[in-house]
Amino acid sequence: MTVTQITHHDLDGYGAVAIVGNHVDVARVVHVPRYSDVGPVVEEELKRLSKTDASETLIMTDLGLEPVAVKFLKSFATMNRKRAEDARHRLIVLDHHASSIDQLRQHGVEPVDETASPKRFDFEDPGVVVLIDETCCATKMAHANRALYAAREGEDLTALVEAVDALDLWKKERPTFAGGLMLDEVFWDNVANLVPVGHPWHDRFVVALLRAVSGLIDEGLPPAEIETRVAALRRQVLDKLLEGETEDDRTLTTRMRIARVLARSDVLFRPLSDGTLISFGLDSGTFQRVSDLIMDRGGAKRVCNVQRTGSLSFRSNDETALDGARKFRGGGHKDAAGGKLPAGSAFSLADAIAQVEPILNPPPDRSASPFAALKDWKG
Repeated sequence: MTVTQITHHDLDGYGAVAIVGNHVDVARVVHVPRYSDVGPVVEEELKRLSKTDASETLIMTDLGLEPVAVKFLKSFATMNRKRAEDARHRLIVLDHHASSIDQLRQHGVEPVDETASPKRFDFEDPGVVVLIDETCCATKMAHANRALYAAREGEDLTALVEAVDALDLWKKERPTFAGGLMLDEVFWDNVANLVPVGHPWHDRFVVALLRAVSGLIDEGLPPAEIETRVAALRRQVLDKLLEGETEDDRTLTTRMRIARVLARSDVLFRPLSDGTLISFGLDSGTFQRVSDLIMDRGGAKRVCNVQRTGSLSFRSNDETALDGARKFRGGGHKDAAGGKLPAGSAFSLADAIAQVEPILNPPPDRSASPFAALKDWKG
């Protein structure tokens, strides 16, 4: 069965990715940095699942159930009950936010057993499991409730689970808290600036690095010693990912090696109608290197990157970057410029394209055509 995971973009969210992936093959992971983005993400997922013929499993971890998410849960259950029994989907929600319980109650959904931990909420569909446990993080919930989705036993990731749990609940008195801080530093230092979200290697890279650091924590190494080893661990992870790559050059830095792979990616960039390649959420340094490599090999004359905050960066080799930026209230150099989306933000590559395309390449004004006056003529 195809498994999709939607999770929060923080250490706990990625810890849950590590645990779920340890026990079942996950086809796709969707990361949600802001709770305000949950609505558009789950709405797209509901549309997709309503059109699939075969049953799938959707696992949601550490998202926090705001009103739009509760609406999604109800809509999912309604949609699922209408499907043939052998084609019904499974939905597993593992959350630990107290506010989620409040939101469910406000929308008329009460826990099955008020005294139970975790609390389970009934959506009148056996394929929908919603568990909320305020006493532990989502990573620990994914581990404790793995029987809901596991296809294999997996490796022992207790050190990772306990470190993330101590950090996420801010339990400074626990001996595992220092390890959690170490994991959190490694996570934020490496989650966005090397292998970006959206690339097939992203979760493999981040999770492998977190697991490697957890192994050192389990050995009892102090944070200062682990810090000195992170670069070597990162290189080992990359060596494994690039194993067999004939174009890899191990004399280069980690970022340089990864940039070469990203420049050949057919998933990070999409062409607009004028040939401009657009990407979403790339780290500024990564975008600079990757866009240069793309243009050097003739992949495009202009490349654009959109950030979640709505800022745009243009790079070109034909002096058109500034032309593009000016359409978005921006400026800069002829081959390196930037601007801002009118909407102020974007939540995905598809959303970025939908906002950039009509402004960068507006459709022709048909009213200016000499034949426009004949449109409604009935002579």
